[in-house]
Amino acid sequence: MEQQRPQEFILEAFADPTSVRDVVRGILHTIFFHRFFPSLAARSREVLDITLPFVDDAELDTMIEKRAAELARDLDAERTHSHNHSGPSAPLHHHLSQQRGGTAVTAVTGSNNGRGNISVQFFERKRRKTWYLRAAYGGGDEEVCWESWTVKVTVAEPRTETERAKVRKAMEQTLLTTAMKIVTCVNSHKDHIPPITTSDTNPFPYQINVNQKDAGWASRMGIY
Repeated sequence: MEQQRPQEFILEAFADPTSVRDVVRGILHTIFFHRFFPSLAARSREVLDITLPFVDDAELDTMIEKRAAELARDLDAERTHSHNHSGPSAPLHHHLSQQRGGTAVTAVTGSNNGRGNISVQFFERKRRKTWYLRAAYGGGDEEVCWESWTVKVTVAEPRTETERAKVRKAMEQTLLTTAMKIVTCVNSHKDHIPPITTSDTNPFPYQINVNQKDAGWASRMGIY
């Protein structure tokens, strides 16, 4: 029987080098706020003057912080490499990107940009259906991805006060748009959420990966 494809969502993030970790953490906590099923007290944090939900779980927060820091390092290394091989950075250019969901997302581009992605996958544990699969994989259960989020992150380093103002505005607008898109996605797509069949505190295991190559969902899940 063919494996069911996970529900996939694509998000955008934009930040300057000093804000990228906070922006990424804010987006990931917003995703987990809607997908982390243990009982939690309502918490929130301010990111770029925007109030976002915060999941008050030490293990999850540590994982998010670690992955956000890893992405920030990768982006910094990419921008440094690009700068060393391309000479002085060109001025940033302010423009409107294509319409996304009816909202024009402001972006700022230039040669001193860095791009990366961070992804979140949620899994359910299923009993392997046949004895030979249980024997081949050394156990009776497998983890099957039922939902995947990919955050495409762009970092721009402003050089002047005018550029800083443009980047700040673009960061705020993109973060707000992304937070609202998360809410829309979770409210519009519910049928794919598996039933909770375990008494574990968190019934759905998760993974957070940085700059994962898009090799297709099947290979990412280890099916091929």
